[in-house]
Amino acid sequence: MKKLLFIFALWASKIVLLLCKLFKKQGSMISGKVATNIQKDFVKYFTNIDYSKTIFVTGTNGKSTTTNLIAHTIKSAGKKIATNTEGANMMSGIATTLIKNCNLFGKFNKEFLILEIDERSLCAIHKVLPAINLCISNLQKDQVQRNGDPDFIYRMFADTITKDMTLFVNNEEPRSRGLEDFAGKVVYYSLEKNDKTYEKDDFYTVTLPCPKCNHKIKYDYYNIENIGKFKCTYCSYKSVENPNVLITDINYKEKTFKCENEEYIVTYITPFYIYNYALCIAICKQFDINYQDIQKGFNSFVNPADRREIYKYKDKIIHYLRIKQENPETLQNALDIIACDNKEKAIFMGLYEIKDFPPAYSNTFYFFDCNFKKVVQSNVEQYISFSKTVCYDCANRMIYDGAPIEKIKVFDIEDDFDTIFEPLNEIKTNNIYIITGMKPYNKIKNYFKEGEKNE
Repeated sequence: MKKLLFIFALWASKIVLLLCKLFKKQGSMISGKVATNIQKDFVKYFTNIDYSKTIFVTGTNGKSTTTNLIAHTIKSAGKKIATNTEGANMMSGIATTLIKNCNLFGKFNKEFLILEIDERSLCAIHKVLPAINLCISNLQKDQVQRNGDPDFIYRMFADTITKDMTLFVNNEEPRSRGLEDFAGKVVYYSLEKNDKTYEKDDFYTVTLPCPKCNHKIKYDYYNIENIGKFKCTYCSYKSVENPNVLITDINYKEKTFKCENEEYIVTYITPFYIYNYALCIAICKQFDINYQDIQKGFNSFVNPADRREIYKYKDKIIHYLRIKQENPETLQNALDIIACDNKEKAIFMGLYEIKDFPPAYSNTFYFFDCNFKKVVQSNVEQYISFSKTVCYDCANRMIYDGAPIEKIKVFDIEDDFDTIFEPLNEIKTNNIYIITGMKPYNKIKNYFKEGEKNE
């Protein structure tokens, strides 16, 4: 009976998928929503899925980028893959991916299944799709109104991981590394100390408890915020000395690094991206994909999840960096991109209240968790902070890391872009960076696009 219901749900969802294509209807989850509404455990009944070649990618930050990178690289090696590149990472999105890659009876027709998985959905999805390979990018503070404390997500992950699974974890991220105790096999990936590595003076440092004994974690250095060589101040828990994949000889100018004496040339070269490359290499080695094929994938990889756009406005070049405004890692990645540009620049930063679902909230913990000093040292003509809720907090954070007060302008407004961007008429440099969350993206894009038309 359940199998017949599955076939009915599958055919109905395939018809919906066909109609979406005919009418050019956008939406990455519609057919999956139809199927899972008909049969809640719909995903469970697909056949011919090789779970040893099923790869889940989850974590706080970097899921989409890493999934896209792994899928592209394995596909470049000549393998047939299915993946949810649209970023639809909950049950209905996973169902849609399978619907697109099976015959009329639910027989999966690809060799690899590579899926980005929402943190809160991992347990439910794994119950009906028991993947053997689990990649965790990191577990950090994120979406506090939805996820609460990251240790809540840690406990959910711990209940999901089994001794049949291979766990791929960042050797320098203490919380997700602690999940090693629950897996049958663990693969560690790592970056050596490099030109972007930094230390803290502990004035604003917020550390985390050791996942083994709950005492304080201390970092020898950081490659990204809360990611770096660490050790517990009480027990023996620390970064492993010999990780399975170690990235060395990072050359940010030439966009190269080495792994096991093989040199890789890449397009994206911030520390955030290098960790993603390291994880991709770890996965590829697990499936015997050689250096040449990995490099081939890296050469042609373009990240569809990259949130950067460039506009020309009057005599200015506008670099617009959109972030997921709910954790420090995405903001730090944007700041690292700015810090890499040594030309004189001006920076506009607008961090808004989060209203994706109740309760709305505004805070600045993610900015205080970031290292802003590298930006201050990168030749900034002027800083502009704008928003109704946290503009003064952001300005103070800039000052705390050395930004001169006389170079900072504050606007406690959000949608009056004529006022917010009025300083563009006075700023001498033509090199402009804007950082915001996703909320004002369309309005700001349209503002500058209209400006281009009126030139």
